[in-house]
Amino acid sequence: MQDEDLYAIWPQHLIRGGGPRYRQIADFIERAVAENQLHPGDRLPPQRGLAQRLGVDLTTVTRAYAEAGQRRLLDPRGALGTFIARPAAQSTQLIDLGMNMPPVPLGCDLQELVQRGLAKVMDRHDVNVMMAYHLAGGGPDGRAAGAQWLAQALGPIDPELVLVCPGAQAALAALILALSQPGDSIIAEPLVYPGLLNAAQHLGRHVLAAEVDDDGMTPAGLERACRESGSRLVYLNPTLQNPTTHTMSARRRRDLVRSASACGARIIEDDPYRLFLDDAPPPLASLAPASVFHIATLAKCLTPGLRTAFVLSPDQDSRTRVMAAMRSFALMATPLMGALTTQWIVSGTAQTVLNGVRAEAQARQRVARKLLPGPFGSAPVGIHLWQPLPSQWMAADLARVARDEGLSVASSDAFQVGTAVMGNAAQNAIRISLGGVKDRQALADALEKLARLMRRRPEFQRDPIV
Repeated sequence: MQDEDLYAIWPQHLIRGGGPRYRQIADFIERAVAENQLHPGDRLPPQRGLAQRLGVDLTTVTRAYAEAGQRRLLDPRGALGTFIARPAAQSTQLIDLGMNMPPVPLGCDLQELVQRGLAKVMDRHDVNVMMAYHLAGGGPDGRAAGAQWLAQALGPIDPELVLVCPGAQAALAALILALSQPGDSIIAEPLVYPGLLNAAQHLGRHVLAAEVDDDGMTPAGLERACRESGSRLVYLNPTLQNPTTHTMSARRRRDLVRSASACGARIIEDDPYRLFLDDAPPPLASLAPASVFHIATLAKCLTPGLRTAFVLSPDQDSRTRVMAAMRSFALMATPLMGALTTQWIVSGTAQTVLNGVRAEAQARQRVARKLLPGPFGSAPVGIHLWQPLPSQWMAADLARVARDEGLSVASSDAFQVGTAVMGNAAQNAIRISLGGVKDRQALADALEKLARLMRRRPEFQRDPIV
């Protein structure tokens, strides 16, 4: 392409309401390459000149070229200019359907929101304060923001009972340390969040599976497990459970907190997905505030990068013990991310991001339910699905074959408590996470590939005999 033709294919202006302007420019470059309007080796217009043509500022074009570079579309050559890159050698890249994380929020520019939020944080705080040690458990502003966030599910909260933690895994480990002793058992359902299994193993505790039925852990099963093991600590993930997506009924929740109380047991309520469900039953912490420790992380409903989770303790003494336990391995949450989280919650930005994540998650659920065989036992919300497998496949085998074909999924084996007996054939299943693939079309392509794989019969080769 000659210099005089640099601008020939470019529009005169961008589309109002068509999304972030930098992304429109990057999308245009990608589309022009796909449609052979731009070819490898073609030089792009100088950034300043393109900014003038499109009526945008220079930083917008700079961001656009950076975004196109991340897509491996561009070849920057310093003073010579920026050129369309030659196709790189194709390599198999693993598509991540295994890591449970929220999708990029629909209608939000996360980079702009983070930049704007951090600018406001640094306008209000001394950088030396942000880079110093802070109080474990969060300062007054962070705890108040945590109480505001928790109030969506629990109603008015005393900020003095809120603990700000560097992620839900740290919160869970601190609770285990504070509420149990080495060698103790933690009662849970037969399929459980793998982070609990990992924490218990490394902290010298055991996870014990209680009886379950179609509505989750049974009160009789909880009481029997307490009686037989002597355990006084129960772990529950009652809303859009990981991995099964089951939401426990209000009646079962009330029955379980009564049984736990009768046994003198305390409950860890891990509730990362609650805000995806409009009509979720009441949290366990609202039914038994004197005996339930409630964890709410922002990693599953906003973004993992905030590294923030809130723990609501029953009383000040309990909060102090949990905070002391957490300080043994994590002195504090990151002050800068904590300040950004507080700014987002107070300003309403966190709610905007949550709305965008919910909308994108619902769109991805619709795509998945159209392409996958099901059955699906929960509402079309949240960021993961529990996919029972046809009889010809065992979960571990399918996960291994899928990985060989470039797809990462989580086998039911990863969630199983010890040698717990599964009373349901549907537990031969995989968890499919919908948020890790950035582009919705790429997700659809991956799910189509996975659906085809599930329809096949396994083809395991035997080792040759020589």
